Amino acid sequence: MRIGLSYDLREGMPLQQNSPEDALEEYDSLETVEIIALALEAKGHSVIKLGGGMQFLDNVRQNKVDIVFNIAEGRGNCRSREAQVPSILEMLDIPYTGSDPLCLAVCLDKATTKKLVAADSIITPQWLVIASKEELERTSWDGFPFPAIIKPAYEGSSKGIRLSSLIYSVQQARQEAGKILGYYRQPVMIEKFIAGDEVTVGVIGNTPPKVVGMMRVVPKKKEECFIYSLEVKRDYLSLVDYRCPADLGQDVLDMLADASLRVYKVLGCRDFARLDFRVSPEGMPYFIEMNPLPGLGTYSDLVIMALKLGWTHTELIVAVLDAALERYPQCVSV
Repeated sequence: MRIGLSYDLREGMPLQQNSPEDALEEYDSLETVEIIALALEAKGHSVIKLGGGMQFLDNVRQNKVDIVFNIAEGRGNCRSREAQVPSILEMLDIPYTGSDPLCLAVCLDKATTKKLVAADSIITPQWLVIASKEELERTSWDGFPFPAIIKPAYEGSSKGIRLSSLIYSVQQARQEAGKILGYYRQPVMIEKFIAGDEVTVGVIGNTPPKVVGMMRVVPKKKEECFIYSLEVKRDYLSLVDYRCPADLGQDVLDMLADASLRVYKVLGCRDFARLDFRVSPEGMPYFIEMNPLPGLGTYSDLVIMALKLGWTHTELIVAVLDAALERYPQCVSV
């Protein structure tokens, strides 16, 4: 098959004036693009690098492809940016890997995601969203639980989640919310902090999807309130241990698996995804976020999880493609 590869590279990505320091955090490296291309070529496919943005628009119209392997994060800071490339591919009637535009747009909006999963009786921490500095001034904090985590409402890759994001008071909340509103130009989410284990779950497939692994993220230095922040992710080899399979009780693992598959279905995910949970000291999983376009670089949690479970990097990439091909039988005969 001729497989197009859509992506957005950090290299050469224009930065707007006064952009936050982590503005390009979710974009991929050339190394990740090469790893995916080589994995697909190793299975006998030819790969056409389509890039992202305007380059993608030109290339996808000039090159005939049978399917697109999509890892493009989209441009700008709007909540629908991850839906940009899939929307174009649907308009052109080109098959592609991963979730559709609606799912991608919904999942990048943390509050909308939580509303949908909560409506299906999946437990998620109490939250509050503040859309502007004017709204911040008139927000009532009566009864809101502290400590809490504060973060941009439309970001991934832990953008805007720093060590200072754990807040203990209304004064801290106002201060940090003001910074996020200014730096990221989008609403702020404040979410009750759940003490306990950070666990991420990988899911692959469609009919039916399967939990392929659960990974516990454990700080190497014991901390009362561990946050899997951007600082930690940037120095993960020194700061955390990844335990996969997750060393949790079977009851907890069963609840995590059940919740993950329910969330995957509720949000309409396809082919692959990664979900984040916090497990309370009492053993109750709380859904935090869904990532329907998880990273596939060597430093990405889904890849780390797969390697610890005995997969190769290539096998993971091919599994994503195979899941998509099950939805497009016309491509298999090409």
